[in-house]
Amino acid sequence: MAEHNSWNVNKPVRPGRSPRLPSKQRNQRMGRIFLVTVLSLGSLVMIVPFLWMLITSFDWGARLNIPFPPRLFPRQFSIRTYEVAFLNIDMLKYILNSIIVAVGVIIVSLLSALLSGYALSKIRFRGAGVVLVVALSTMMIPFEMTMIPQYLLFDKLRLLDSYWAFYLPALNYAFGTFLAKQFIDQLPNTLREAAIIDGAREGTVFWRVYFPLCTPIVATIIILQFLGVWNDLLWPLLVLSDAGKYTIQLGLAMFTYNQGLNRMPAIIMAATTVSLLPVLVLYLFLQRYIVESIALSGIKQ
Repeated sequence: MAEHNSWNVNKPVRPGRSPRLPSKQRNQRMGRIFLVTVLSLGSLVMIVPFLWMLITSFDWGARLNIPFPPRLFPRQFSIRTYEVAFLNIDMLKYILNSIIVAVGVIIVSLLSALLSGYALSKIRFRGAGVVLVVALSTMMIPFEMTMIPQYLLFDKLRLLDSYWAFYLPALNYAFGTFLAKQFIDQLPNTLREAAIIDGAREGTVFWRVYFPLCTPIVATIIILQFLGVWNDLLWPLLVLSDAGKYTIQLGLAMFTYNQGLNRMPAIIMAATTVSLLPVLVLYLFLQRYIVESIALSGIKQ
């Protein structure tokens, strides 16, 4: 028995173990609690306007004025607000127009970003760094400065009131080029070298070797461009004059302008809620790729 107690007393302490470990765990726990609290408050600030919009969209009693302070529950719950919204606003037409614009812009910008990003990452040519710097410098110029020259250019080309005014500017997607280059930089050069040794051309190397590995960055570019096109109002307002070609945001803006913000607010909220559904569906399907692509995960050499 004495021998057993002696073994406990003289038991060596493992090297590297700090006697203040409980204190460190307490600090880490407090840090996590603080972080969760801050993030929860920030999320609440972001969610409250959306909940206000959603609740008002089902409140038939809010069809004449906007309730303030916001109600937690509709005073007169009804789906008639959505029926009136679809009767007064050509929602399906506007949503279809926005989808047509978004799909075209995504295809053009995606091809431009991936091809240019691959060229800057894997193909060694003189002046590659200068090309990248020039492309990134265009991001520092606000759209408001290039809006009028761009409008005059499309006017001279007779492309106003057409969707080509959206597709052609998508060729210059500098941010997508930067994202694609940074992502492809993480993929091994040996894949390209092996394919070229086997006789593959540069286009074959890109489409059959590297493109299948770019799923995360493709998903990210799709989400970013879809959100940008779907929420854009200023450029469609400038270039589109035919009401049959209006995008969803322009259609809602015209309806709000004609009716007045303080008239039929529940109807406007219902139409806005419907306009968010495609964005939410796309994000739910592709959001898992965002963190992966931003972290530039990939196969390391």
